[in-house]
Amino acid sequence: MRDEGTTRRPPPDPSVETEGLATRLDRPMGALGLVFVLIVLGQALAREPWLVTTLTVLGWICWAVFVAEFVFRAVRAPSQRRFWLRNWWQLVFLALPFLRFARALTLLRTARIGGVLSAAVRGSRSAGRLLTGRIGWLTAVTGVVVLASSQLLYVVGAYDTYGPALHDAALATITGQVLDTDHGLARFLEVALAVYSVAVFATLAGALGAYFLEGRREAGADEAVPQARGIR
Repeated sequence: MRDEGTTRRPPPDPSVETEGLATRLDRPMGALGLVFVLIVLGQALAREPWLVTTLTVLGWICWAVFVAEFVFRAVRAPSQRRFWLRNWWQLVFLALPFLRFARALTLLRTARIGGVLSAAVRGSRSAGRLLTGRIGWLTAVTGVVVLASSQLLYVVGAYDTYGPALHDAALATITGQVLDTDHGLARFLEVALAVYSVAVFATLAGALGAYFLEGRREAGADEAVPQARGIR
């Protein structure tokens, strides 16, 4: 005879559990993505053999973690079609590190450029995972853009040393200043950074305007409450 005082609990929904685990992974994976940006930067600047080896091993470990996370999300996705339609492009950035095994100089340079771009995309997505505020997210993304663009300028040979590349990339990203080089990629990059700086300024202006507008609304609401009480 069944006990009516007890109720059967429905079995847990696997899709809900998967989404919950994926959500919990967002912050640690986001932090790892930002660390990966610094590792790629270190690989471009390192000269000591032991440091180059250490950073290379750390970079491959990060890459393996990213692949494992991607496979986990792909296998446990409720809708395979929707997942691949939204995330197919990530396969390109996950495959780029394998170009480092190529022997041709042009492919090696392409691999280094691809590594920088992959780290930039990963870092930007990581900032979105870690930061919910618009200003904080925009600051983090701008930092990633500065590091990535300066690395690109240094890797392709537009600058002989990294310091001037970082300085000019920062000014171009923030103020839209022209890069001090005649390299072909630099000309294209300075236009992209100028557009980005305008977008950043517009976003900041909109965020500040919304902040002050919200403050005025709250102040007006606070003033309206005593007036309403006085009418009563």
